[in-house]
Amino acid sequence: MSDENNELNPEEMGDDWAAAMDEQTGSESADDDWAAAMDEQGATEDSGEDEWAAALSEQESVDEGLSEDDIETAPLEYLEDDSVPSMDDDNPNLDVIMDIPVTIAMEVGSTEIAIRNLLQLNQGSVIELDRLAGEPLDVKVNGTLIAHGEVVMVNEKFGIRLTDVVSPSERIRKLR
Repeated sequence: MSDENNELNPEEMGDDWAAAMDEQTGSESADDDWAAAMDEQGATEDSGEDEWAAALSEQESVDEGLSEDDIETAPLEYLEDDSVPSMDDDNPNLDVIMDIPVTIAMEVGSTEIAIRNLLQLNQGSVIELDRLAGEPLDVKVNGTLIAHGEVVMVNEKFGIRLTDVVSPSERIRKLR
């Protein structure tokens, strides 16, 4: 083996391997078999390179032989724009979602309370909220604020009169 560059030379390795096999078997037929296999492999590699070289030269000769007259353009049909116009942020088409049910809730106020104090609550207990008396309620749809209002009585049921409604564009912006 070559020690100059510490690189392995496959040919030298093959010769060394063949010599080792000869020593082990003591026959020259292994040497002949090895030489035949190496010759066969070399012939296969050479023929493969020739096939590629032939194919490439054939393609180059075809490309060189083409002229502008030999190339035809494919006819194209006129295309019409049948797409739906995009929605503006200020005026989206909401017809698609009109029948989807949502949850509407009126929030009187809120507060934080420790679990210890929560467990001590009983009938008649009063919880102080973060809103002042007379302040409007928050009207929320699926947790999103859409309006403010005040409590009213309608046919012996509670209702809410909307006093301030968030604009539709602002509501859509908050939903995103």
